[in-house]
Amino acid sequence: MKAILGKKVGMTQIFTDAGEVIPVTVIEAGPETVTQVKTVENDGYAAAQVAFEDTKAHRVNKPMTGHFEKAGVSVKKHLAEFRIEDGEAYEVGQVITVADFEEGKKLDITGTSKGKGTQGEIKRHGHHRGPMTHGSKHKRLPGGKAGASYPGRVFKGNKESGRMGRDTVTVQNVVLVKVIEDRNLMLVKGAVPGNKGGLVRIQYAVKGEDK
Repeated sequence: MKAILGKKVGMTQIFTDAGEVIPVTVIEAGPETVTQVKTVENDGYAAAQVAFEDTKAHRVNKPMTGHFEKAGVSVKKHLAEFRIEDGEAYEVGQVITVADFEEGKKLDITGTSKGKGTQGEIKRHGHHRGPMTHGSKHKRLPGGKAGASYPGRVFKGNKESGRMGRDTVTVQNVVLVKVIEDRNLMLVKGAVPGNKGGLVRIQYAVKGEDK
């Protein structure tokens, strides 16, 4: 399953030949370099390890510096793996770019959602536990969480207030609208999780009918 790493640039809109407006997310994807090929015989599974985005040498520790030197690749900021399907072949040093992806295909895109800090129940889960009439003044408060006699405790897994966001989120079957090879850009229809500049992983859709 071929995948590419990229950075979210932001959102804009483009027009089709028919004048239809399409909201798109712009992603600067690749180029990425294959730094290691794992095999079933040596590692128990088949996968390709890829590196993305140049960084300064002093920001990489000695073991990783040696790993990059062994692969003959300059030091990179991000490493990731993707499984190799039957019929696919990769070599160390191979470069994967946006040109390897076809326009019109469906993609699965994984990113880290925006962190929102500690939030209350209503914003986090959409709860409205308190009564909204009779002057209770408890519209946005959580209300009772446990029984007085039984069970006399709060059950595990209750949806309460707490940290919201900063989760790994995957949007599925996103259409690749346009590829701009000379600028390493991919324009995908709709929104993509994460902040501007956030790292995303892009691959052909697993459940899409046209892989």
